[in-house]
Amino acid sequence: MLKDIQLDKSSSIYLYLQLYNQVRDLIKAGKLSPNTKLPPIRKLAKQLGVNNVTVVKGYDLLEEEELIYKKVGRGTFVAPAKKIKIEAEAADLDQQIYIDEDTKLDRAGEINFATAAPTPDLFPIAPFKKLLNKVLERDRGYAFGYQKSQGYLPLRESISNYANRYNISANPEEIQIVSGAQQGIDILAKTFLDYGDTVFVERPTYPGAISVFKSRQANIVEIPLKEDGIDITYLEAKLKEIKPKFLYLMPNFQNPTGYSYSQTKKEKLIKLADQHDLLIIEDDCLSDLNYSDQESNALKSLDKADRVIYIKSFSKIFMPGLRLAFLIIPDCYFNDILLSKYMSDIFTDGLVQRVLDLYFKEEVWEEQLIRLKETYQVRYESMIVALREYLPNQIEFAKPNGGLNIWLELPRGISASKIKDKSLKKGVNIAPGAAFYSNQPQVNKIRLSIAAVNKQEIKEGVKRLGALLQQKLNDKEDDTWDNSVLPLV
Repeated sequence: MLKDIQLDKSSSIYLYLQLYNQVRDLIKAGKLSPNTKLPPIRKLAKQLGVNNVTVVKGYDLLEEEELIYKKVGRGTFVAPAKKIKIEAEAADLDQQIYIDEDTKLDRAGEINFATAAPTPDLFPIAPFKKLLNKVLERDRGYAFGYQKSQGYLPLRESISNYANRYNISANPEEIQIVSGAQQGIDILAKTFLDYGDTVFVERPTYPGAISVFKSRQANIVEIPLKEDGIDITYLEAKLKEIKPKFLYLMPNFQNPTGYSYSQTKKEKLIKLADQHDLLIIEDDCLSDLNYSDQESNALKSLDKADRVIYIKSFSKIFMPGLRLAFLIIPDCYFNDILLSKYMSDIFTDGLVQRVLDLYFKEEVWEEQLIRLKETYQVRYESMIVALREYLPNQIEFAKPNGGLNIWLELPRGISASKIKDKSLKKGVNIAPGAAFYSNQPQVNKIRLSIAAVNKQEIKEGVKRLGALLQQKLNDKEDDTWDNSVLPLV
């Protein structure tokens, strides 16, 4: 298997890091079985045309990561223990993104403010069935054939037209179809991040992205987030200290806060990107759910110098389990990202791509979006009314005007995780804010989502939560203070 490894001597990436990255990926993909013996240092160095030190340093990094182990006099082997660790990490990632993507109700009668996934009653089952049959009648066996890694061309053309509605100019050749936004983030991380690289993220941010960046052994720098967007002053200071591989952000109805960047912030970001040669990855899954008259334009719409890679997911407004999203990629990065996509799963399900293409072409998409916005807006307005009526005055929140999430701030010293334990006993599930931080999580934050609750459940759930919080505030026992995490300074 190591015979397939190729090192690019013209690359700016050190040869030993290239070796480390490729062997690590083979191990994590399961292509090198536990206890497989790796080639001796001299033999591999000769095969790759490098000196022995390059292989030694690559092997040393792999050993530090517990991906390989050495036996004196016998050689170097793939470590079996790491397989267990990888599975544990995957389980942890699954648990973290569960709150965003799982639609199951594990407890009968539970009011679920934790998940940001739509409930099955909002899925467009009848139109999907009709269009699925239409695709099968039209394309027959070709609907199940191999697809280009870049994606089904007619769908890319439809997405190009869709993006133009949001003032994003993208021709079909700049569009890459991926199997959900999570895969999009993973592909971009594989393309740009090597061991020890730095990535900037909002504080707080999507935990699925944090897990991906950590899996690449990246140095994650969190940039504070304000109600009108990222802290530009702090960001500019950090850019003077270190150059990240990219900045990952969500400018519209951010997850978990629901905050949206002001137009001024968006323009300043683009200006900073030009000044510092900064690549920005814009993750957009909720800008369609705008309940106000204020425009929620994408950062990509302001990008005139190819500084922004745009990710758009359809999971919250189509059907989550179908796993479909797209990237808009500047030409200078396209081939590398296409290769990462190919190495991940070759191509995204072709049948689903063809059905989604018909959704756009027959304007069923517009009907679904209107229906969703009407439903979610009723839930959103009910949530705002309930929060104002039932939450204690000490609990703070900002009205987001769109999206699915509302971010609560509890008085310092009250632990959201402890509140969750008690709220579950009252039949109310919430998402503690600590999951949305990479370092030094703030334990007094809660994310509430309107995705899986109706108007009546919202009122009752917030009423129960408010009573619980009021009881906690009235409780003068010392255990209200959570010392598990030191306060930020």
